[in-house]
Amino acid sequence: MLYIILAFIGGALVTLASIINSRLGKEIGVIQGTVINYTVGLICILLVCIFNGSLFKMSTEGFSGIPLWAYLGGMVGVAVVILSNVIIPKIPVIYSTLLIFIGQIVTGIIVDYIFGNPISKGKFIGCTFIILGLVYNSNIDRKSLKVNDTSNLV
Repeated sequence: MLYIILAFIGGALVTLASIINSRLGKEIGVIQGTVINYTVGLICILLVCIFNGSLFKMSTEGFSGIPLWAYLGGMVGVAVVILSNVIIPKIPVIYSTLLIFIGQIVTGIIVDYIFGNPISKGKFIGCTFIILGLVYNSNIDRKSLKVNDTSNLV
């Protein structure tokens, strides 16, 4: 149960971070906002490592056995922040969050499949319902905006 709660909190923090980062990007620029985001993040993790003592236990010897692709997470993270900074000011937060979520689900299914986990009917049906729900809701919102636009003309 603890890990479910932590996953929920993590999801909420991803959404909050995306909103905060996009506002910063809107104020000072997408790339500059991303640099500030990662600089503040680096300072925070360095402070955590200093206070818990793990910074002083780090050794470069362990890095030699790590495959090169394992370091791509930072690059992918930069791409995520940049894309969020561009997308969130243009698309309502609920839709951008759902679209990001759909991207995560589809990617998760593909990665599971690549690593030998079959795609179940339940996963496929679940993804389909989420996508259909998003399309349905966006159509309702679009119609609602048209009605509001025409009522303002009177």
